[in-house]
Amino acid sequence: MKKIINKPEDYVKEMLEGLYIAHSDLITYAANDVHCLITANKVSGKVGIATGGGSGHLPLFLGYVGKGMLDGCSVGDVFQSPSAEQMFEVTKAINSGAGVLYIYGNYNGDIFNFDMAAEMADFEENIKVLSVVAGDDVASAGPSAPGEKSTRRGVAGIFFVYKCAGAAANKMMSLEEVKRVAEKAAANVRTMGVALTPCIVPRVGKPGFSIAEDEMEIGMGIHGEPGIRKGKLESADRITDEMLGKIITDLPFTANDEVDVLVNGLGATPLDEQYIVTRRINEYLAEKNIKVHRFYVGEYATAIEMAGISISVLKLDDELKELMEAPACTPFFKQ
Repeated sequence: MKKIINKPEDYVKEMLEGLYIAHSDLITYAANDVHCLITANKVSGKVGIATGGGSGHLPLFLGYVGKGMLDGCSVGDVFQSPSAEQMFEVTKAINSGAGVLYIYGNYNGDIFNFDMAAEMADFEENIKVLSVVAGDDVASAGPSAPGEKSTRRGVAGIFFVYKCAGAAANKMMSLEEVKRVAEKAAANVRTMGVALTPCIVPRVGKPGFSIAEDEMEIGMGIHGEPGIRKGKLESADRITDEMLGKIITDLPFTANDEVDVLVNGLGATPLDEQYIVTRRINEYLAEKNIKVHRFYVGEYATAIEMAGISISVLKLDDELKELMEAPACTPFFKQ
């Protein structure tokens, strides 16, 4: 796989520098560190919302910092967690006196560093920080029992959590209320993906795993984590039905539910193919008497140049529906 880069070790830094140039009206950075991305339009008295994670997933995570969604993002190297110190700098920069909510995916490195950053914020700056950990990937583990910690990975469905929490914060809700909204959204979203090809981390220079030309892997994670089955490539409709079958039965979603649906390309899947999948999702959910409020189609959480797709479904109630409809303006999402 050919890449248009300079030095592999400069991949993330130069990507970020270009991002700030292109979107200077929406984002800037803190602590003289391009990895500490923050909003350029801070709102006094509003709960700050921070996320973070490894690069290579653009527009996740940093692409949703802007108006009506997130306020900051600490950016790690490709598929690597940012440091606790970078998370702390972002926290200080976005705090407006109402506290800060962390929303991030269920990965050990992120959990460890976000917890440490929250302790630093409390001890050194007296900033109240609460956290919501998203784990929407139904392929990565079974559902957790009541009171047990989830071991499911956080993947593209975290977009819905960002959107709802960001809209709640924009309504000047309290820190505790914004956290409640984020937890509700996280509890009502389910995701599954399929991969057709591996991806190449620039510093490594070669694929970290292999998928044969005539194969696919259902349930593969966005870092190449194993899925639930590998097999021969099937038709778009059969792939969609298999993924939706596992998503729908997991929550479960039932007749007369209203949902938002995210069809997400993993980096090298043409929009043409994403819309073929969208067509089948609409048919499948109609057969189940599940009403789609809105489709979101495009690249929302990638894995560099991996070919594949994921489907996320969010079950709506009146509150979540209103929050999903609220306006937002970020470098990669406008509504």
